[in-house]
Amino acid sequence: MKISDILEKKKLTVSFEIFPPKKEAALADVMACSDELALLGPDFISVTYGAGGGTSAHTVKIASHLQNAGVTPIAHITCVSSTKSDISEHIGILKDQNIRNVLALRGDYPKDSGFVSPGDYRFASELVEEIRKSGDFCIGGACYPEGHPESGNRDADLDNLKKKVDAGCSFLTTQMFFDNNMLYSFLNRAQNRGITVPVLAGIMPLTNGAQLKRMIALSNAYLPPKFLALVDRFGENNEAMKQAGIAYATDQIIELITNGIRGIHIYAMNKPDIVRKIMDNISDIVREAE
Repeated sequence: MKISDILEKKKLTVSFEIFPPKKEAALADVMACSDELALLGPDFISVTYGAGGGTSAHTVKIASHLQNAGVTPIAHITCVSSTKSDISEHIGILKDQNIRNVLALRGDYPKDSGFVSPGDYRFASELVEEIRKSGDFCIGGACYPEGHPESGNRDADLDNLKKKVDAGCSFLTTQMFFDNNMLYSFLNRAQNRGITVPVLAGIMPLTNGAQLKRMIALSNAYLPPKFLALVDRFGENNEAMKQAGIAYATDQIIELITNGIRGIHIYAMNKPDIVRKIMDNISDIVREAE
């Protein structure tokens, strides 16, 4: 099923995101993780695509596994390291596997690799257009409530986002954020620019101090005082921080649903136990809102 059809039928969607392993030996563990997440009844599960496309084969394997298990998958594609020939080949593989949902991303440059882009794609909007012309896909895109780290300002970021939507994105999924007001402000600004496709709120449960440091390095997300106080109090105790992080993510989600957000997208980080606890916390709320 296409995610655009799911979004048209439902008032609220809940989805998860997992990432494929770098090594073949770990693939079975990620498959098992995907099976555990599938049992939680998501509307779809997205499967990421490593920097430079390094895990693309595993992305397709996991997405196909999910589809065979009766779960709608969405496969990520990044273009920063790809030629048009590479993308055409990958789209052909997705077609062969009957995967019809794609999240089109520019992608990050592989770190410390001396990587030089082939140059066929500079922006995600170019990839969206290429996929749209190549078959009957539902195409999603990414957005940044607080602005892309590489954008000069938020207005320029919205201009680029509008190009991506106009190129063929049916929906958008946000980067992680920890203050819901950042999302509400972004949605108002996006609607004023004529961006009216559904926006799914990306929620990252931060459950240990080391994870927080990595996320800060990767994202320019604002960390509100309430969240910083929580980390300061529990960050050195992994079990306490795990419980606090689940509670914080749960509170975020409940407020977002209360305020009519169309979709909740949980960055599962391949930890089904954490997602299960969050889903247990919100199960009745989700059923009422659907």
